[in-house]
Amino acid sequence: MVGSALRRGSHAYVYLMSKAGHISRGHQHQAWGSRPAAVECVALRAPGSVVELLGKSYPQDDHSNLTQKVLARVGRNLHNQQHHPLWLIKERVKDHFYRQYVGRSGTPLFSVHDNLSPVVTTWQNFDSLLIPAEHPSRKKGDNYYLNRTHMLRAHTSAHQWDLLHAGLDAFLVVGDVYRRDQIDSQHYPVFHQLEAVRLFSKHELFAGIEDGESLQLFEQSSRSTHKQETHTMEAMKLVEFDLKQTLTRLMTHLFGDGLEIRWVDCYFPFTHPSFEMEINFHGEWLEVLGCGVMEQQLVNSAGAQDRIGWAFGLGLERLAMILYDIPDIRLFWSEDERFLKQFRVANINQKVKFQPLSKYPALINDISFWLPSETYAENDFYDLVRTIGGDLVEKVDLIDKFEHPNYLLF
Repeated sequence: MVGSALRRGSHAYVYLMSKAGHISRGHQHQAWGSRPAAVECVALRAPGSVVELLGKSYPQDDHSNLTQKVLARVGRNLHNQQHHPLWLIKERVKDHFYRQYVGRSGTPLFSVHDNLSPVVTTWQNFDSLLIPAEHPSRKKGDNYYLNRTHMLRAHTSAHQWDLLHAGLDAFLVVGDVYRRDQIDSQHYPVFHQLEAVRLFSKHELFAGIEDGESLQLFEQSSRSTHKQETHTMEAMKLVEFDLKQTLTRLMTHLFGDGLEIRWVDCYFPFTHPSFEMEINFHGEWLEVLGCGVMEQQLVNSAGAQDRIGWAFGLGLERLAMILYDIPDIRLFWSEDERFLKQFRVANINQKVKFQPLSKYPALINDISFWLPSETYAENDFYDLVRTIGGDLVEKVDLIDKFEHPNYLLF
């Protein structure tokens, strides 16, 4: 057996918080007056049972690991709630794309999809994006599975292939995504992403380029750190340039002129080359999104073999916390009027600075327990804490581990 000691910080016990009547550092006071039933701390995973979600039934199996806490978040769609801070960010991005990119008919070039179901197949979430079968991102400990074939999407990229296959070549996808994670002010098992994809035909990419008629999108060569084996260097450079210009204009729109930006090379299974964008905000470099040239194998499999494109994804909470000075990601789930009314602005581009609601001192609890090392994952404990303590628990830190030398004798 292995022993673990964890330190749990919260602002008060539940029975005390029901009397306080205030949000403690932004936590939801609707949960203060009641404690979840004990049965809710158990994941819904009994083989043979069925879970009902968004009007559909999903049989459970040994891969199911959803909790009532997470299920209660499905369908909230904070990004579609008018005047919610996440809605404000979404609308600002959408308005920018509508104004900046217009098709030949005068209509917006990018379509927006912000009400797609968060329930996807594992093929959509992983295989369609070329994520290998043994890739660590598929781990049960990091995702919420309804069963072995269906899950709550871990990223909005899960819809890329379907929209490309439907014939779309420029679109934004916005939605809630689900990942099992640690407990602190920067992480939550449900957050929101905005995804963008744009494809180019040969004519569109080389239009306005001198001798563009002689240039090609594709070739058969070797993959390098700078390009894929099927892309010409000219095509890749133009797509990369358009991507970075698009994102630079977007961040300037959100943060204002004079913004300092840098690009960091990185890796994603579905783009190459890939980059992270960092901005210098108040003297600190902050990573705000990931992007890259789409893997041609993905584009080809969706039926767009004659096109090349880029994709990027950003977290709405990440941007909102920076822009509105919101210190805790759990605040976005608050239904306290004192929080929500701060974002009821006449103009979506109006500057807003979050005003703290109250300041109660934190209470610290140390918890020690034995656990079976062969079946335990830290995220199992975090889910249990979230189910019992809700968002009152501010942070959980692992402070010590101990393995008994004679544990087999127990």
